[in-house]
Amino acid sequence: MIFLLKLLQNTGPAFGCAFSLGLLLALNAGFAAGQTVQVIDGRGATIRLTQPARRIITLAPHLTELSFAAGAGAHLAGVARFSNYPEAARRLPVVSDAGQFDTELLLALKPDLVLAWKNGTPATVVARLESVGLPVFVAEFSRLEDIAGGIEAIATLAGTLPAAARARDAYNAGLSDLRARRYSGAPVRVFYEIWPQPLMTVNDTHIISDVVALCGGKNIFGGLRPLTPEVSREALLAARPEIALGGSSAELAAGFAARWAGLPPPLGMIPVRHIAPDLIQRPTPRLLEGARMVCAHLDAVRAARR
Repeated sequence: MIFLLKLLQNTGPAFGCAFSLGLLLALNAGFAAGQTVQVIDGRGATIRLTQPARRIITLAPHLTELSFAAGAGAHLAGVARFSNYPEAARRLPVVSDAGQFDTELLLALKPDLVLAWKNGTPATVVARLESVGLPVFVAEFSRLEDIAGGIEAIATLAGTLPAAARARDAYNAGLSDLRARRYSGAPVRVFYEIWPQPLMTVNDTHIISDVVALCGGKNIFGGLRPLTPEVSREALLAARPEIALGGSSAELAAGFAARWAGLPPPLGMIPVRHIAPDLIQRPTPRLLEGARMVCAHLDAVRAARR
């Protein structure tokens, strides 16, 4: 219960509705084998283990990274493709790839917990795994505060809360430093690209939009649906962005800049800045690195207004 009280004390008033891991009521966090551990996931489902997990499967790269941050890296039995951080993650068996899941291999690895992603793992896959008796924690991250909660949730299920404390505290301190900054003037109008063809962005329920707001910006397509809407060049022109940020994993910084420079004015004349996808599109502690880059780029736009 001390864990639950600390979570409530260290979050803002939006916690109750926005802590989208649902999480993270750690109702009974045991550390030794034989003690029940229990959390609530992003679906509102209670995940209860009779003892901390010792063979964990992750179905998204950011869940692999969060598991290492939570001190549970040694308990990973299989991971999603592109689980490339930290280096040790590259040596683990791969059980899924962009919506394709090797259920036979996953079951052969004998997991006692599966970590899934609400916006990336099909509900049918979650249901199939649960139908054979596997506990599945379905995570969701829409706000920056959710990352610290994700570390705590995984650590609770793995019985590694003491080892997770350093990563959690460092992340919270870095986020507090960024939130302490103040910005004057109108918010910077930001277009964030996550894919070039078709042209795709994010709405205000995506964690990237939370980063933009943190840095004193406004996501010009924040009100669209779904989470990652397609937009036309005409809509982009009408929205009058002051800066374009982003980049996909299939494109390097030079290609991103050259492609935008080739657009007709005024789009081809606005500043464009590439952000490494792993530092901004994965909700992990490294997202603070991406956030600092976003803030620096928006500072430059504000300075150019003067």
